[in-house]
Parts: sequence; structure tokens; C-alpha cells
Amino acid sequence: MILNEAQKMVQDMMRDFSQSKLKPTAAERDKTARFPAEELKELGALGALGMTVSEEWSGAGMDYVSLVLAIEEIAAGDGAISTIESVQNSLPCGITQRYGTEEQKKKYLTKLATGEMLGCFCLTEPQAGSDLAMVRSRAVPQGDGTYKIFGTKIFITY
Repeated sequence: MILNEAQKMVQDMMRDFSQSKLKPTAAERDKTARFPAEELKELGALGALGMTVSEEWSGAGMDYVSLVLAIEEIAAGDGAISTIESVQNSLPCGITQRYGTEEQKKKYLTKLATGEMLGCFCLTEPQAGSDLAMVRSRAVPQGDGTYKIFGTKIFITY
């Protein structure tokens, strides 16, 4: 694949960050189960947690090739942090940008895109694993625009 200049810049920047900041300390984070809060703040400042979010909402406004390059480079230094980066970009940021109301975007999207707020992905259930057809949790409308959620989730991914 032939990368454009912006994509090469993202690749180089994420490679440098990953190799200098993440890789040297990844094993220690794994051993001590330390959540990488500081590393994620730095990634947020670099634009890596809102890669495809519009600049209007404080995202990097990049394409999906750039996002994949960023995830790949971060994974080379710390696989766990690349998973957080991937989830943050695709689910909380992507869904909010595409389907969120203006009010939700104002309240959440800028904070998600900059890493000030982290979203998560709640799929796995004790009886279902990751088999979506077996999931029992339900969101029940309450009639006032809110929902009550019933069910149990495990192994929540940031």
C-alpha cells in the first residue's frame, strides 16, 4: 500500500511513541496490573484516541488507514493499550459521532476524542461469552426517554 504524507506522519509518530514510551514499560504494567492512565493521556494529546473524529469535535479528522496504522504501531509496543485505542476509536467515538444527538456530541464526543473520558465495550456475559445471539441483557425503555438496563456483563474492555 502506498501511504500519503499524513499517513506516513501518523505511522512515524505512533511508532516513535510506542517504542520510546510504551514498549520499555509494557511488561511491568502487565506484571503489576497497572492501568495505563498516563500513557492514555499522552495518546489522547497526540490525537490517537479520536483519530477519525471530526476536528469540529476535537478529533484528529484522519482516515481509517491512519487509524489502522496507529493501532498497529501502538500494538508493537503494548498490545493492551492498542486494544484500548481501538475500542475508543471505533465504539465510543465512532458510534457517538455517527448516531449521537448534538447534545450527546457536545457532552461526550470531545472528551472521548481527546481521551479526557474513556468509553468501554460491554459484550461478554457469563452464559454467552462473546456469542451475541446468546446475550440476555436488555435495555428497557422507561417512557421518559431513558432506559433501564437488566443483565450481567463481565470482562469489560476499555
